[in-house]
Amino acid sequence: MRIASLLPSATEIVCAIGLEESLVAVTHECDYPASVRGKPVLTTSVVPAISSGAIDRHIRGLVHRGSSIYRLDAERLVSLQPDLILTQELCEVCAVSYPIVQTAARRLDGPVQLVSLEPQSLDDVFDNIRLVGQLTGREAAAVAAVDQLLARVAAVRERIAGRPARPVICLEWLDPPFNSGHWTPGLVALAGGQDVLGSAGRPASAVSWARVREAEADLAVVMACGLSLDRSLDETSAMRSRFGARSLWVVDGNAYFSRPGPRLVDSLEIMAGILHPEAVPAPGPEVARRLA
Repeated sequence: MRIASLLPSATEIVCAIGLEESLVAVTHECDYPASVRGKPVLTTSVVPAISSGAIDRHIRGLVHRGSSIYRLDAERLVSLQPDLILTQELCEVCAVSYPIVQTAARRLDGPVQLVSLEPQSLDDVFDNIRLVGQLTGREAAAVAAVDQLLARVAAVRERIAGRPARPVICLEWLDPPFNSGHWTPGLVALAGGQDVLGSAGRPASAVSWARVREAEADLAVVMACGLSLDRSLDETSAMRSRFGARSLWVVDGNAYFSRPGPRLVDSLEIMAGILHPEAVPAPGPEVARRLA
């Protein structure tokens, strides 16, 4: 089978079930496992490397004009002739526009499956792993991968059992601030917390700094979508006063919390370590830092 992945999370799913050799193409954002970086790349971003506030304005302008935030190399896709293309329609700023992918897929010579992965929760991610296993004839490997992930989830739940849920603010963007959505509030709950501004099962949305300051929460966690840990640290440090006196953490949202693939369980472990370090080991500095 020849697989083209248009999502970093889909790339991680494919590799988790032992099909890395079947990946004929990935996106410019696919960086895990490191070995996929040598695969043909089908996408580029049209968003320049600017500040978070400028990125937000730039993206809003593109969306308003009906333009895609990513470019798809349709010619290269056609030349690679995949049997299966994995993409998504969940978020208009997280991947190539689905209609663009559909149009390109029609140019392929043979039959191709175009599959959109739309997880809203951690359980949906497990279902997606099983689905990719079914589509690729790797059902047993997919079930085994999910079982291993479920065992890790159970271990976290066992360790934090009986501890009160800690109220926490999770932000997926800083300028303007965005709450967390989709799967993140559920992850926080599994980790022994309560995401007081979160929108479970719905897209993240802008909130005011006044709401952030006034929210009754023990701590705040910044998990900026698409930004590296170092860049998130720089931007959060510059806005430290806006969070009030509460404890403040910054995590690598780009590698973990923003990717609905197998490493979402890593995200659960990271969050549990932040919320309940007496029960779950605190995350290392390579994935999370405490600013105050």
